[in-house]
This record gives sequence, C-alpha cells and structure tokens, in this order.
Amino acid sequence: MNDTDIKDTDIKDTNLSDKVYNVLFICTGNSARSIMAEAILNHLGRGRFKAYSAGSHPRGTVHPVTLKLLASQHYNIDGLRSKSWSEFAQAGAPVMDFIFTVCDQAAGETCPVWPGQPISAHWGFADPACVTGDSEKQLKTFTTAELQIANRIRLLVSLPLDKIDRLSIQATLRELAL
Repeated sequence: MNDTDIKDTDIKDTNLSDKVYNVLFICTGNSARSIMAEAILNHLGRGRFKAYSAGSHPRGTVHPVTLKLLASQHYNIDGLRSKSWSEFAQAGAPVMDFIFTVCDQAAGETCPVWPGQPISAHWGFADPACVTGDSEKQLKTFTTAELQIANRIRLLVSLPLDKIDRLSIQATLRELAL
C-alpha cells in the first residue's frame, strides 16, 4: 500500500480512535466522590481517557478514607488533591471533552463557562463523607460509593465514542445516571 491508497476516512478513523478524552468530575468539596472518579477513570480508561476532579468549594484535603480505599483497590493515588474548578476554567487548562457532576449540590450550582463546550451529565452519588460512625461503617459507605462510581465508569469506557454522534453520546451519558 502506498500513500495514494489511504482514504480520508481511514485517516479520520485513526485520528478519532487515537483521541484521548479529557474528563472533569465535579463535586462541591472535591474530597471523596470526584476524587474516586478521577482515580478510577485514569485506571480503567487505559490511556484513552485523562480524568481530573475539582470542587466548587473544595475542602482543601482529600478525605483519608477515600485515599485508604483507593490504595486498597490498587488505584494510583499519587497527586490526588482537593482543588477548585476554577483551575480548569483558566487559559492554558486542559480542554475538557466531558464534565460530570457527581453530587446533587454541585449539579445545581452555576458552573464556569468551559472552553470547547464539553458534553456534560449529572451522575449523582450519595456523599460517603457525610456518614458518621465507627471506621467500619465509614469504610462500608465509601466502598459502596466506589463500587457505584466504578460501575458507571466501566459503562463510559465501553462506549464506542468515536462511532456515535455528540447528541447520542449526551443522551447515553445522561441515561447511565438513571
């Protein structure tokens, strides 16, 4: 095969399938659910996705049970930190392809204007950081949230994003929350 045998559609298909999708998970405090989603997608996305997380009112620290659980599940926790969503609305920030709110409070807030008009969806999960009680009860609650988030992310990474149109992707991502 020589260069003249390559069709434009071949080039487009190759470029689309090689695309790395940037994904931002937003939660109010950015200490548990959004951090979990970032770590899980960076692992399960196998280089096809680059995940980030942020909060509208970040707590400034990642909940210790979040880090303990993620480490026990063999997710990379290096570099995970609680940060403001304003970092991702500034010039020079990665342009997002997808933005997911993972808590009901953040879903109702006025978000910054994101460059590139990313596809967005709300994937609400109960806040494990609100649970009080002994460490066993807390770990069980965090584990439940981690399993729910991981299951939803598995569905995301299985989508043939390079083969379906933007509106179908948007509808599918919103349906995954139901």
